[in-house]
Amino acid sequence: MARGARRPGGFPGLRLTGLRVGKAIAGGMAAWAGKTAGNGVADEAPPDGELARPAPASEAPETETPANGTSAAATGASGAAVTGAAVTGAAVTEAVSAEARAGGVPRWLQTGAAWSWRLLLLAIVLYVLARVAALLYLVVVPCAAAILLTALLQPLTARLRRRGMRPLAATWCTVLLAIAALAAAVWLVTARVQAEYPSLVAQFKHTTTQVQAWLAGPPFHLHTGNLQKLSNDAVKYLSQHKSAVEGAAVTGSKIVVEILAGVVLCFFVSFFLIKDGDRIWQWLTSRLGSERKRRADLAGTAAWQAIVYYVRGTVTVAAIHAIVMGITLTIIGAPLVAPLALFTFVAAFVPLVGVLAAGALALLVVLATKGWIAAVIVLAVMVVMNQLEGHLLQPQVVGKMVRLHPLAVILVLAVGGVVAGIAGAVVAVPITAAVTRATRALHDDPGPG
Repeated sequence: MARGARRPGGFPGLRLTGLRVGKAIAGGMAAWAGKTAGNGVADEAPPDGELARPAPASEAPETETPANGTSAAATGASGAAVTGAAVTGAAVTEAVSAEARAGGVPRWLQTGAAWSWRLLLLAIVLYVLARVAALLYLVVVPCAAAILLTALLQPLTARLRRRGMRPLAATWCTVLLAIAALAAAVWLVTARVQAEYPSLVAQFKHTTTQVQAWLAGPPFHLHTGNLQKLSNDAVKYLSQHKSAVEGAAVTGSKIVVEILAGVVLCFFVSFFLIKDGDRIWQWLTSRLGSERKRRADLAGTAAWQAIVYYVRGTVTVAAIHAIVMGITLTIIGAPLVAPLALFTFVAAFVPLVGVLAAGALALLVVLATKGWIAAVIVLAVMVVMNQLEGHLLQPQVVGKMVRLHPLAVILVLAVGGVVAGIAGAVVAVPITAAVTRATRALHDDPGPG
C-alpha cells in the first residue's frame, strides 16, 4: 500500500484537496466580484490567512439575472478577468516596445523621423499656398494691404462711433478721408516732379562741373575725360527720362490698370473690414466648439492687436523720418523735397532696409546737386535718425507688443522678399509679429474660468 501510494502521480488525497481549495478560491472570488457588480460598492477583502468562501444560499444577496441567462457574478468575474488581461497586455506591449528601443532604432532618431515627415508635409502645403498666392497676386496683395489699412483706420472709426455717429457713416468718413490723403500725396509728388525736374538737371550739370574742376586741380591732378563722358551720359539720361516715363505710362497701360484695380480692391475690402469686421470674425469661428472658439478668439484678438500696434508705430516712425528728411533737404536747398520725403515715408514700412534705400536715394540727389558737404550733412542726419529709431522710437512707439529681435526681422524680410518681392517684405514683419503674439497668448492661456 505504501509503495503504491508513492508511485508517480501518487498522493491522490492531496490532489483532491488542492482541487477543492482551488474551487473554493475561484468560487469566493466570483461571488465577491458578483457582489461588487450588483451593489456598485466593493466589499471588504477577507482577512489575511483566510480563504474566501461562497456564501450560503440563505445569505447570498439577491441579484437580478440578465436577459441572456448569465448571472451578475459571472459578469463581474468576466469583467475582472478582462481587466486583468488588459493590464497584462499593456505591460507586455510596454516591455516589447522597450526591448525594441533598446535593440533597434534610438529614441532620438525615432523622434527626429516623426518630426521630419510632418515638417516635410507642412513645407509642401506652404509651397502650394505660395504658388496659389503668386497666381492670385492681384487679389492677395490688395487684401494684405487692406488688412494693414484697416488696422490703421479702425481706431478712427471707433472714435467716430463713440461720438454718436452711425457705423455706416463713420466708415464712409474714414475711407473717404484715406482716399483724399492718398490723392493729395500723389498730386503733390506729381506736381513737384514736373516743377523741379528742370532745376534738378541744371543743378546736376553745375555739380559735375565743380567736381571735375576739383579733381583736375591740386592735389589730385586727375584726367577727367572719363568723368566728363559719364557726366554727359547722365545728363542726357535725365533729360530724356521724363519722356521715357510718359512713354512707359502709355505703352504699359496694363500695369496702370492693374495698379488702379488693386487700389480700388484694397479700399473696397477695407471698407467692409472696418464696417463688419466683428461679424466676419464671428462667422469664421461659428462652426467651432465652445472651447475652440474661446481659444480662437483669444489668439485672434492677440494677433489683431499686434498688427494694430505695428501699423500705428510704423506710421508714426515713418512720419518722423519723412518730416526730418524734408526739413533737412529744405534747409540745404535740395530739389525734389516733397517726393523724397514721401518716398522716405513709404519706404519706412520695410523695416531696416526701406529707410536705408530712401536715405541712399536722397543722399545721391543731394550729392549730385549740392556737393559733398551737403551730402555729409544729410548722412549725419540719417545716422542720428537711425540711432533714435532703434533705441527710442521703436521701443516707445511700437512697444513690447511686437518687439522682435533684429536677426528675426532680417530673416523674415529675406524670406518675404524672396517669396513675394517688395510686397512680401512689407507684410513679412507684421505676419511674424501676429503669429508670435497669438502663440504667446495661447501658451499663457489660463483656461476657462
